[in-house]
Amino acid sequence: MAFVLNMSILGLKKKQPKTFKVKVITMDAEMEFSCEVKWKGKDLFDLVCRTVGLRETWFFGLRYTVKDTYAWLKQEKRVLDQEVPKDSPIMFHFLAKFFPEKVEEELVQEITQHLFFLQVKKQILDEEIFCSPEASVLLASYAVQAKYGDYDPNFHKPGFLAQDELLPKRVLMQYQMTADMWEEKITAWYAEHRGIARDEAEMEYLKIAQDLEMYGVSYFHITQNKRDTDLLLGVDAQGLHIYSPNNKLNPSKSFPWSGIRNISYSEKEFTIKPLDKKKDVFKFYSSQLRVNKLILQLCIGNHDLFMRRRKVDSIEVQQMKAQAKEEKARKKMERQILAREKQMREEAERAKEEMERRLFQLQDEARLANEALLRSEETADLLAEKAQIAEEEAKLLAHKAAEAEQERQRLEVTAMKTKEEKRLMEQKMREAEQLAVKLVEQSERRLKEADHLKQDLTEAKDAERRAKQKLLEITKTTYPLIAAYSTPPAPPEPADFGYEPAASRLDFKDSDMKRLSMEIERERLEYMEKSKHLQDQLKELKTEIESLKLEEQQQQQQANMYSLHNEARGYSMHSSGSVFFTAAIIYQVLSRLPKNSNAEFMQEV
Repeated sequence: MAFVLNMSILGLKKKQPKTFKVKVITMDAEMEFSCEVKWKGKDLFDLVCRTVGLRETWFFGLRYTVKDTYAWLKQEKRVLDQEVPKDSPIMFHFLAKFFPEKVEEELVQEITQHLFFLQVKKQILDEEIFCSPEASVLLASYAVQAKYGDYDPNFHKPGFLAQDELLPKRVLMQYQMTADMWEEKITAWYAEHRGIARDEAEMEYLKIAQDLEMYGVSYFHITQNKRDTDLLLGVDAQGLHIYSPNNKLNPSKSFPWSGIRNISYSEKEFTIKPLDKKKDVFKFYSSQLRVNKLILQLCIGNHDLFMRRRKVDSIEVQQMKAQAKEEKARKKMERQILAREKQMREEAERAKEEMERRLFQLQDEARLANEALLRSEETADLLAEKAQIAEEEAKLLAHKAAEAEQERQRLEVTAMKTKEEKRLMEQKMREAEQLAVKLVEQSERRLKEADHLKQDLTEAKDAERRAKQKLLEITKTTYPLIAAYSTPPAPPEPADFGYEPAASRLDFKDSDMKRLSMEIERERLEYMEKSKHLQDQLKELKTEIESLKLEEQQQQQQANMYSLHNEARGYSMHSSGSVFFTAAIIYQVLSRLPKNSNAEFMQEV
């Protein structure tokens, strides 16, 4: 039993195949495989396609580098029997070897579209395919749509494309524009692609790229003869094209696949035989045998695909297209559902945001309402306090109003008293005025009498003086007679009669003078008594006027304090005016009195 087990282990060791490492680089991934030595190129190619999930295998191939050129791995030969690098692992690039004429019709699988999109995009950025600046910006916008999805200004802020390579360097150097300006242009186109899915954006990219002159063309250096005339040979899905070395855009001569009858080469010479036998055969030369084989391989493959497109699709391709159509319909439905869900989610988010905003607004309104309520409560408390204060003030005002009413009544009574006093004062004024008038009249009359008396006195004095003069004259005349006669004789009757009247007249004059003087003295005393009596009355009147002034001042202060009764204030002013008017009248009356009689009273007033 142990012997059998050991023999089986030895048999397994002998059967274990030899392997070698392979590294395959696609446009978006790197893969490493362990291959058997006996594997052919088809085995490795099928393994890579299965790993990638690719079914449209006729467009692709495994390319490797040989010295200064490249070659495609042949599927019918073993991998190690070809001129592959001897490195470990062996490096291969999984790339599109042939390009479709119409990408929208021929590319069925999404992975096929994606690989073509990545390869064509890299060729444009590496300037292997010429693209105008306007087309470069448009293609860049589709590339951004395929990578980032729909444009969202809230998420895609300025500078979000700073790390992406989107435009060829030739285009960037052609215009004096900053990276921000290029980003702005690309974003303007990018914003218009809203709602386009990734595979649709990639397909739009390829549809624009397939119209470029250098799309899908493989260029090789050739000569038209063995001596000179360098040319470029272009091989693509349409046929063969001849270019001048400095112009890869516009071919000088073209041979479509439908017009080529045969292509052959012998060593370094290629011969293109047109289907129309009347046309000349075109020959060209290539210096490298490896390049010649590559040209022939590309010609055969492109021609086979050209003929295949003109035939009915195989069952496999029809199934693939049906599945792809179903898949696209399913994805379209899913995208529509997703779009509706997204729209509903956006609407729900907007509604949520609106509800949150409304909630915040209601919270703010509630907070403001609470603050307003607190302020209202504080205001209510303050108003209650103010109401209480106002009530107290109202009570105080009512009390003051009552006091003011009492004061008004008192003022009315005082005003009535003042009116009565005014009436009495006016009566006294009239009496005083009448008395003053009488005194003035009496004074004038006494002055007139005094003047008459003075005149009489003067006349009397003059008569006395004349009488004395006559008496003196008579005495001087009679003195000698007296001296002659020692005894005076008895005067005669006539003489005695003439002398006695003079003496009696003198005696009469003296008695009149005495009497007149006594009358004047008596009248002067009476006048002094009356003047004194009038002064006493005027003093009483002055005292009453001053008391009235004090009362009027008090009434004025009370009227200004309470401001309740304008009539009292007007009456006070009238009373004050009446008092001053009365005083003025008295002053005018007294001014008419003699200065000697009223000097003391005027000084006191």
